[in-house]
Amino acid sequence: MASSLKRSVSKSLLKAKMLEYFRQVEQSGEELIVTSDGKPVLKVVPYQEKRTISSVFDGLQGKLSWIGDIDAPTEEEWEIR
Repeated sequence: MASSLKRSVSKSLLKAKMLEYFRQVEQSGEELIVTSDGKPVLKVVPYQEKRTISSVFDGLQGKLSWIGDIDAPTEEEWEIR
């Protein structure tokens, strides 16, 4: 299996070595694409707990301020990255 950001494996090889592939996904954090007849059919990804808004922004509470009307409409375009 080649080392890359997106690894892939056939269904038959996954069946033979499933625990090994699951451990690799768990340890590396990289997703695994499962193929059938050379076409992607499944994606195995590491489990991640859902984060709440408060858990994401808790460290910023009381450190940021907004000047102006936060609910005011804007016509400013956002840069797409």
